Amino acid sequence: VQLQASGGGLVRAGGYLRLSCAASGRTFSNYNMGWFRQAPGNEREFVAAISRGGGSTDYADSVKGRFTISRDNAKNTVYLQMNSLKPEDTAVYSCAADYTRVALTKTPANYDYWGQGTLVTVSS
Repeated sequence: VQLQASGGGLVRAGGYLRLSCAASGRTFSNYNMGWFRQAPGNEREFVAAISRGGGSTDYADSVKGRFTISRDNAKNTVYLQMNSLKPEDTAVYSCAADYTRVALTKTPANYDYWGQGTLVTVSS
């Protein structure tokens, strides 16, 4: 499956953005989906994940209550709504697809496919 992330940009602290990740090539509903981020000098960090049917989600503690992951299987797209953004949310955000596992996973190595990142910059 090919993944294309979009929606990044520059926003002030307290603002919001919605990221999208469009999938193509295979049946999108066969994949659990995840969002990760990587800030300069840091390791890749789990942000959120959603199950194949959208019924289960998981979030990093740092984004709980501020970010919402969702998906539209009819549109082959997963979203990340990011509210109350903070400067520490600045990073390159990437989406990923897990074909193998039933349960949601926070481990980047467990994802089979990755999209290119989209840069989110939050100014103070």
